[in-house]
Amino acid sequence: MSTSWSSRRLRSHIRPGVRVLFVGINPGVRSAETGHHFAGDSNRFWKLLSEAKLVPESIGCEDDGRLPEWGYGITNLVARPTPGISDLTAADYRRGRAALVRRIRRCRPEVVALVGVTLFRALFPEASRGTAIACGPRPERLGGVPVFVLPNPSGRNANFTYDEMLQAFRKLKRYRART
Repeated sequence: MSTSWSSRRLRSHIRPGVRVLFVGINPGVRSAETGHHFAGDSNRFWKLLSEAKLVPESIGCEDDGRLPEWGYGITNLVARPTPGISDLTAADYRRGRAALVRRIRRCRPEVVALVGVTLFRALFPEASRGTAIACGPRPERLGGVPVFVLPNPSGRNANFTYDEMLQAFRKLKRYRART
């Protein structure tokens, strides 16, 4: 049984030479319905970008196509939308990683910002066994590019307060300024 959103693929917004490539796990239902990244009503990604001054103006999910104007790209590990990450399979992650590495090698960002500790754990299981993963720059690389971990801005993420999320996004701004 397929619903109208389940067959939609969210368009990545990437140009060669982007400085930061934001990567989510996969689109949620609301993002698939609207055609915009991080479109859930309780998702704070866009507010965090604005408040951390990573972008020069207040923007929302409908502005995702403008990110390359400021040196950013946005994509997902898995293109297939689902109601939650529990609907993804090991094969989804394997195929998604291979496609993501190809995308990274083509656009050559200065840093890959993984939006969510869960995404980091999925991409680097060996690095996250039995250890807490701190947000910020990591020694791991993806497609030869440094990795930076951000908290997942979903309203369902109870692991981080909004202030902790904002501090992580501000840390990315400082990190970007140094690179």
